[in-house]
Amino acid sequence: MRDGLRTGEVAEQAGVNIQTLRYYERRGLLTEPARSHGGHRLYPAGTVALLTVIKAAQRLGFTLDEVAELLDTGRRRHPSADLRQRAIDKIAEIDRKIADLTAIRGTLTEVVDARCDSLTDCTCTDCPLPFLTIGTTRPDGDLA
Repeated sequence: MRDGLRTGEVAEQAGVNIQTLRYYERRGLLTEPARSHGGHRLYPAGTVALLTVIKAAQRLGFTLDEVAELLDTGRRRHPSADLRQRAIDKIAEIDRKIADLTAIRGTLTEVVDARCDSLTDCTCTDCPLPFLTIGTTRPDGDLA
């Protein structure tokens, strides 16, 4: 009887590929697993749950560096408001991205409504995009 899950079992149960497991090991997100007598990696049973937590944190917008820091804080078992503060910061970051995307969407809607036909030489009236005529000469003799 072996003590742990083999690489393929962990990958399948966690819904990740084997390269992801190895990458997470190199990054320090997963501890290096024990080895069987045959040299196969044997991961502790909790590895699947840990991978689920990592993937959930990524879906919430945390980078792998941020996840690693949060896991490190948790492993030290010292109470910390670190996750709460990082979540507050992440919400602010998402709000900024939403504002940027809303502005981009508004401009694109104006482009569609104005029936713009070219990024560089638009013929629509009141084009919402600044454009240049590439390769043409301006009145001062310089190329645009």
